[in-house]
Amino acid sequence: MGKIRFRFVVIGLLYLIFSTDCCMKGPEKISLDGAWLFKVDSTDSGVGEKWFREGAERSGWDQVDVPDHWDRYNLSGYDGVGWFAKTFNVVDTVDHPVIFFGGVDDDAEVWINGFPVGSHEGYSEAFSFDVSRALRHGKNEVVVRVKDLAGPGGIYKPVTVLPGSKVEELLRSKYSGIDARPSEDWVRDAVIYEVYLRSFSKEGTFKALEKRIPELKKLGVTVLWLMPIHPVGELNRKGTLGSPYSIENYYGVNPEFGTLEDFRSLVKTVHSHDLKIIIDLVTNHTSWDSELIQEHPEWFTKNEEGNIVAPNADWTDVADLDYNSHELRKYMIEMMKYWVRDVGIDGFRCDVAEMVPTDFWDIARGELDKIKPVMMLSEGTIPEHHIKAFDITYSWNFYDALGKVISGSTQASLFNELLRTESYQFPLGSLRMRFNTNHDKNAWEVPAVKKYGPDGVKATAVLMFTFPGVPLIYNGEEAGNNKSLDLFEKIEIDWQKNPEFRVLYQNLSELRAKHPALRRGVLKSLSNSDSVKVFSFERAFEEDYVAVVVNLSKTHRNVVVHMDSLNLREYFTSATADWADGGLTLRLKPFEYRVFVKQ
Repeated sequence: MGKIRFRFVVIGLLYLIFSTDCCMKGPEKISLDGAWLFKVDSTDSGVGEKWFREGAERSGWDQVDVPDHWDRYNLSGYDGVGWFAKTFNVVDTVDHPVIFFGGVDDDAEVWINGFPVGSHEGYSEAFSFDVSRALRHGKNEVVVRVKDLAGPGGIYKPVTVLPGSKVEELLRSKYSGIDARPSEDWVRDAVIYEVYLRSFSKEGTFKALEKRIPELKKLGVTVLWLMPIHPVGELNRKGTLGSPYSIENYYGVNPEFGTLEDFRSLVKTVHSHDLKIIIDLVTNHTSWDSELIQEHPEWFTKNEEGNIVAPNADWTDVADLDYNSHELRKYMIEMMKYWVRDVGIDGFRCDVAEMVPTDFWDIARGELDKIKPVMMLSEGTIPEHHIKAFDITYSWNFYDALGKVISGSTQASLFNELLRTESYQFPLGSLRMRFNTNHDKNAWEVPAVKKYGPDGVKATAVLMFTFPGVPLIYNGEEAGNNKSLDLFEKIEIDWQKNPEFRVLYQNLSELRAKHPALRRGVLKSLSNSDSVKVFSFERAFEEDYVAVVVNLSKTHRNVVVHMDSLNLREYFTSATADWADGGLTLRLKPFEYRVFVKQ
């Protein structure tokens, strides 16, 4: 009996010890998902009025669910600002606590209990802030100011408070350890050129573009992406010409651009020069006077009163399609097959692809693959797009990183963090489209040459072509275009300006074509003596080798790149590498770049 009592005492003590230790450790994480308060700040007065302060009056705020998709919070207009607030309890100690956001569209400032804990610029990517100075036992209040740069935005991925040591676990998605769908070599090796027909030529037509295909071939382009070619709706249109993303008829072509036969001729000429052509596909919405809304109003999203609605408050010129309709899905897939099978295009750039169910894209891709290999480019950033449906997704994070590093708000090492985070979230081998501008950024923010400066934009182009991924050139960048190309009007590009930009893009395309390391090799960071302003890395594939050094600042930098001594020459100048002080020594002018290849 004594032995039995002794065993019970020991077991009881062990239970007490382990249960106490468990409580002392605190929770692994505190989810902040669920009901939040939300208020639109259309005049951007919230900061001045201190909406972030603890205990601020919020009785007039709406209740919303977080996370939700970015289009549902309805931030008012472009450059929209919205505020989110939530109270939560902390019962146990959280070790080195951080607040983790899976994704916000676009920029965010965060306060806890009225204390500013951090700000973040950039769409989609995950980020976290140390909250150890602000968090307390008991009741806490988090306030988030979201600024969206183009239409509606908000918090659209989970929010969590957790120990800093656990952040990496949240960064890892269920897709990170599996392979992305395989892509054709011409897709993986692509240099994509985005054409906005209204601005590309004085005529703004298919025929005018067709005449310049040899010129684009010489530039090094391999894939042409045409922004929407379909007729634009009249009802509720924006501007004089209407948005090209307000589709009236999916089987027609915009008479501004020519006829269907003109487009077929363009496709034939593109193929005769060994190039590919894809078109913008807008499947989330149509114009208010589209053929579909007249013939199949049951295919559209309706409110409680039974009225068809826009996708969000700002997109007033389009009506939202409802993919709960099986017949709508069948129609869209047949339409996609028509353009590939009967007209001969080579794929699609899919507008706001995240707003259309992934299972639709998966089925559509399977049907297209039965016809021929195509390129599917998602204007989205979600990892699951790479499993079945899409070859390439948008790398908004790369664009955002360029702005942050060049402005001096963060270090050049951010690009290493970008790749590390992508490796946690995306399937193995996922292709990301890298860009320093596109039609949205040019129209709604600022042209690249104004954002970065003439020398800065050249440095970003070099990085875009040498960084892992698929580079994009927006029409006019090869002329250093400094105009915002309005999406509702006709703004012409001056093609006679800045011939040095054209030479640079030709050289970069040639560099990429000649060196498989830039199309297949992984990036390995090279440490340097000035990593705050200078980004340096190498890429190797089989016997091929390329090293890249870019000064991403407006000042001269003397830098030593720590790497093994190799027989290298600089690609642009043919100068041999200068080795001293235990590495590659360089004197770099503002925004100067060096690309080294084997002799």
